[in-house]
Amino acid sequence: MAAADGLAMYDKTRQLGNQIRVEDYAPLVKRIAHHMMLRMPACVQVDDLIQAGMIGLIEASQKYDASKGASFETYAGIRIRGAIVDEMRRGDWAPRSVHRNARRISEAIGVVEARTGRDAQDAEVADELGIELDEYFDMLRDASASRLFSYEETFGDDDTSQHMAGPGSEHASPLDGIQRAALKQSLAQAITQLPEREKLVLALYYDEELNLKEIGQVLGVSESRVSQIHSQAALRLRTRLADWQGND
Repeated sequence: MAAADGLAMYDKTRQLGNQIRVEDYAPLVKRIAHHMMLRMPACVQVDDLIQAGMIGLIEASQKYDASKGASFETYAGIRIRGAIVDEMRRGDWAPRSVHRNARRISEAIGVVEARTGRDAQDAEVADELGIELDEYFDMLRDASASRLFSYEETFGDDDTSQHMAGPGSEHASPLDGIQRAALKQSLAQAITQLPEREKLVLALYYDEELNLKEIGQVLGVSESRVSQIHSQAALRLRTRLADWQGND
């Protein structure tokens, strides 16, 4: 959606006398945009994410229904994230080689861990792939932006999801709820079995909502190293939850 369309929507919102002041939540958009930079390619600018997020915020202000139970900030946060993700998907930035390499990494992790019976180390995965460690880190960096595994979507707020779907929605089937609960349980168990540093990065990113720079300061490593650790954790989870991946 173009910026002009977003402004038109904003004007319409103001004309309708919506009690929610969109500008009051601009800092929320900026915080989410900076947070989501972890999963974006280097060519993406944070201003692009902020612009997409503002569109999500405006749409949230128009569609929010307080009677559904979720607070506006909670509801808007999910709409903002969704708008940013949709904009990046439309860009279709990731070449096939990125997805292919991510699958290779995931498979190599599985082979090493099946052989050793423990967590695969960076050097072991690189050796299994037949590449140098620096090349492996480059592959991890590219994979981190391709959103190959979405912890955030899986653990989205149930109340807010119901708010968006509505109790009568055709999408809110009992089977979906059962499958979602089962995946949550399997994912939560898999996360507890990750190496300590990978668990910490996920906790700081998803639970504490720290950005790359802040996580790096906590761990005493560079932002790029945080991105690599996050990507490896995601691919390790992908390997261990292969049954949930289907034919992806």
